[in-house]
Amino acid sequence: MKLVFATNNLNKLKEVQEMLPNSIQLLSLQDINCFDEIAETETTLEGNAKLKADYITNNFGLNCFADDTGLEVESLDGKPGVYSARFAGEPANSEKNIQKLLLDLENKTNRKAQFRTAVALNLSDRKFLFEGICKGEILHHKKGERGFGYDPIFKPEGYQYSFSEMSSTAKNKISHRGIAIQKLVTFLKNNN
Repeated sequence: MKLVFATNNLNKLKEVQEMLPNSIQLLSLQDINCFDEIAETETTLEGNAKLKADYITNNFGLNCFADDTGLEVESLDGKPGVYSARFAGEPANSEKNIQKLLLDLENKTNRKAQFRTAVALNLSDRKFLFEGICKGEILHHKKGERGFGYDPIFKPEGYQYSFSEMSSTAKNKISHRGIAIQKLVTFLKNNN
């Protein structure tokens, strides 16, 4: 089965490819000659995921899935949430986002947070939605060299390491995106 993953984020693409069975051929936006920047104009993760999946299905006629992920910090009323990628402003910059978040949390004792991913799947004229959540806390300093985005400052519940200190295999088993993609893979296996 061929399935387009509507993302330009090569880190996400690699991470998801590692989770899919060999029976699913994952295509990137480049693979289908889509070089459009699909604007994320919705105010929810689910809305943005649907918007991106619908764009590919409507313009290219292909089965497709898209995701949107947000880091939701309890003491910041769920921020940065849907605006996680551009928390420190345009253009999107992970290092600036991390520094802004650490600054915003400087005087807060509650550092509980969760990553949440929404995955929208458009398959044979039907639409499905999957969600993954990983609870944890925001560290005071960056730790680790792997991963991307907020990974160096997010420590998942029950672990002593940040996402950036984990191998991609270990992270994929427990991460928000890993959980959502596993739900997607299970669905595809049972409905193929």
